[in-house]
Amino acid sequence: MAACGDEAALAPGGDTTIEDRTSQAYRLPAPNLDADALALHLDGDVAFEATFVTAPAPVNGGLGPVYNHTSCIGCHARDGRGLPQIGTGPTSQSLVRVSLAEGTPAVPGGAVPVPGVGAQLQDHAIFGAALEGTPTLSWTDVDGAYGDGAAYQLRAPQLAIAWSEEPEGAVMTSLRQPPPVFGLGLLEAIDEPTLTALADPDDRDGDGISGRVNYVWDAQLGRAMPGRFGLKANTPTLRQQAAAAYVNDMGVTNPMFPEDDGAIEIDAARLDATAFYTATLAVPARAAANAAANRGEQLFDQFRCTGCHVPTLVTGDSPIAAVAHQTIQPFTDLLVHDMGDGLADGRPDFGADGREWRTSPLWGIGLAETVLVGARYLHDGRARTLDEAILWHGGEAEAARERFRRASSSDRAALVAFLMTL
Repeated sequence: MAACGDEAALAPGGDTTIEDRTSQAYRLPAPNLDADALALHLDGDVAFEATFVTAPAPVNGGLGPVYNHTSCIGCHARDGRGLPQIGTGPTSQSLVRVSLAEGTPAVPGGAVPVPGVGAQLQDHAIFGAALEGTPTLSWTDVDGAYGDGAAYQLRAPQLAIAWSEEPEGAVMTSLRQPPPVFGLGLLEAIDEPTLTALADPDDRDGDGISGRVNYVWDAQLGRAMPGRFGLKANTPTLRQQAAAAYVNDMGVTNPMFPEDDGAIEIDAARLDATAFYTATLAVPARAAANAAANRGEQLFDQFRCTGCHVPTLVTGDSPIAAVAHQTIQPFTDLLVHDMGDGLADGRPDFGADGREWRTSPLWGIGLAETVLVGARYLHDGRARTLDEAILWHGGEAEAARERFRRASSSDRAALVAFLMTL
C-alpha cells in the first residue's frame, strides 16, 4: 500500500479512470474496453436503464407482483446513490431488509426470512396484488458539539412499518440507501488473499481496528465466498448482486433466482450484460487539490481514517481484461467493521453482526451531489454532509472520529476539502 501522501500521483481506477467530473461522471464506460467489451457494456447500459412493466415477459414485462422500483437506474440515479426516499409515490429508492432472529435461514448462514415477505420488504404492488407493508421514515435530531465548542446537529432515522398482515415474531429491520455502482469490477477483481491480509479480526496489532471478511453464500457456486458488495458485504459477485436486485427490487425472476417451477422473466444474456455493465463503468479522476486539500489528505492519514479506508489496492486476475492487474485508489478494505451503537441496525447479515458495516469506497465521493442534487451519505442516508457522516462513526472508528471532532475548524474543513477531491 502506498503512503497516503503519494495517492495524488495515481489514477483512482487505474486504466479505467476517466477525466470527467460532471454530473455524468459515474456513468461512462471504462476507456480501456476493447470493441467487443464496449458492445457488451452498451447492451448492459440498455438493460440497466430499462423500465419493467406488468405486461407479460419477454421484453420488459414481468414487474412484481410486489416490488420497490421498476428499473435499476431508478434507484441508482446516473449510476450513483439513491435518496433515503421510501414508501411514498409510485416507487421507492431506498429499501428495508427484514428477517427474524430465529428460524431456518434461506441459505446457509443467511437471514431467516419473514414468512410471506422474505428478507426484503417490497413496499409497492402491481394492480390486484397484495401489498406486504408500508414503511414510513421520519427523522430525530441528535445534538452535539465539536471540541472547540461549536454546536452541530445530526439526524437519526425513525422507521415504522404498517404491515398488511402482521408477521409472527419480532422482525429485525435495516434501512438501506442504494450506493453508487461505478468501479465495481475493480473491487470484484481484488483477490481473496488481499482481503484476508487486510483483515485483523482479533486486533493483533492493537490499533483498535479489527475488520473481518464477511463470508456469504454464493448461489452460483453453492458455497461460502468472501462478500464484497452490498452495505454489509453480503453479496459475493456482481452477477449475484444484479440477479438479487432484479428479483427483490423489481420482482423479476432470472436464471439465478427463478420461480419455484424454474420459470424466468429475463434470460442469462440479459443478466450477464447488466452485471458486465456495472463491472466496466469508469472511475472518475480526482480533482486538483489546493493547499487545504493537501493538508486534509495528511490529516486523513494522521487521524487513522486509512485504517479502514485503505487508499491503494491492486486487482488480481479477472475474466474482464480491463479491470485485471490495476493499481487503484478505492479507499476501502471491503471488510466489515463494528461501527458502534449509533449506526447499528441490530440485524445480522451472514457473518456481519448488527453493529458491522462494510467500509464504503470513497472514490468519487466528492461528486455525489454533482451527480445527484441532495445526495445523502452513510448506509441509510442519514448524513446530509460529509462532516455529519464522519461524526456518526463509532466503534472501531471512534478514535478517528474523535480526532476529527476535536480538531480545529480549519483542520476539519481541510479534511472535507480532501474528500471533495476524490
